[in-house]
Amino acid sequence: MARTYGFDTLQIHAGARPDPATGARQTPIYQTTAYVFRDADHAAALFNLQEVGYIYSRLTNPTVAALAERIATLEGGQGAVCCSSGHAAQIMALFPLMGPGCNIVVSTRLYGGTVTQFSQSIKRFGWSAKFVDTDDLAAMETAVDDNTRAIFCESIANPGGYVTDIPALAKLADKVGVPLIVDNTSATPWLCRPIEMGATLVVHSTTKYLTGNGTVTGGAIVDSGKFDWSASGKFPSLSEPEPAYHGLKFHETFGPLAYTFHSIAVGLRDLGMTMNPQGAHYTLLGIETLSLRMERHVANAKKVAEWLEKDPRVDHVTYAGLPSSPYYDRAQKLYPKGAGALFTFAVKGGYDACVKLVDSLELFSHVANLGDTRSLIIHSASTTHRQLTAEQQEAAGAAPNVVRLSIGIEDSDDIIADLDQALSKATA
Repeated sequence: MARTYGFDTLQIHAGARPDPATGARQTPIYQTTAYVFRDADHAAALFNLQEVGYIYSRLTNPTVAALAERIATLEGGQGAVCCSSGHAAQIMALFPLMGPGCNIVVSTRLYGGTVTQFSQSIKRFGWSAKFVDTDDLAAMETAVDDNTRAIFCESIANPGGYVTDIPALAKLADKVGVPLIVDNTSATPWLCRPIEMGATLVVHSTTKYLTGNGTVTGGAIVDSGKFDWSASGKFPSLSEPEPAYHGLKFHETFGPLAYTFHSIAVGLRDLGMTMNPQGAHYTLLGIETLSLRMERHVANAKKVAEWLEKDPRVDHVTYAGLPSSPYYDRAQKLYPKGAGALFTFAVKGGYDACVKLVDSLELFSHVANLGDTRSLIIHSASTTHRQLTAEQQEAAGAAPNVVRLSIGIEDSDDIIADLDQALSKATA
């Protein structure tokens, strides 16, 4: 589909074509494991990557492919791969880049599960991560060594809503010759398109704002198609012969889609982190209203944050859309549509007051999720960031005296009224 259409049009039409068999206008749920080959030569051509098509739904599925095309279009990428969750997307994103002994340089301001995944779980692959404050570019550059294969950050960091300077990190990544990977879950492409700022890869937990209603889990990796995987010799999986495909070189053969094809033909083939077509269907439906929902999310978040900042029962609010935030100017420059709908605030009275607040809310849902139409709350230090050290919690913005809000699209006055009554009980 032509990319000259506006965002609101593309979120509905990109990747969605009438079903060729029935003319059905909505993308069908192709609930099938396998696909009939035309003949033996057709099957061989598909398995040799000489022809593009469908073999087995662990690799590709028409419903999932429609979603991948839509997300790639909205992010301004060349291609995309969908998988089973946001965490799966992070491992999938690294898989073509890494080998034993390789490392990534990552932001200290990340979702707690990501910190654990990068500090603990990836060690089992022989990989490692170096955690650095992304606002300290000199420290970031110092952390990069000959074995570094990527720089990783979140566009709007979970839980505090801190805004990352993506253009600055992209320049650094270009200088040291590695891709910049940006988790754009909290911002979505409606607020931020990291590829336009210089990112090589964008990952999403499609579970969150893209689906928007808390029904299915999923993840996606978007490929900018702009990185030269053969220039440095650091990425042999993409630049050197692939034994399983009889010496095929992905970058030489597929050019700007090398990373995308490798992620499907090798990543999904061997890791099997596949998105199911039912989940893809729900996410396709969710994305159709993404811009409408995000506009309301952001407007509500700004109103709630402004109210909280003025409340004497509140110590501080981290929302980057407030002029008092150290990230305000950056947010205004990089995200002119708004600073998202995810932030934290500290309750006077510390941990005990936070717990009372969470337990006293009536409209908010106390769940480990974000990006829902409903307003959500959680005490990050005892849940999503529980497995981190005290120092890691502080660096991530998940100290024991703060709670995280994901502001929904309800009536903003109702959201504020619920916080008001809960704060009264928490600080009594």
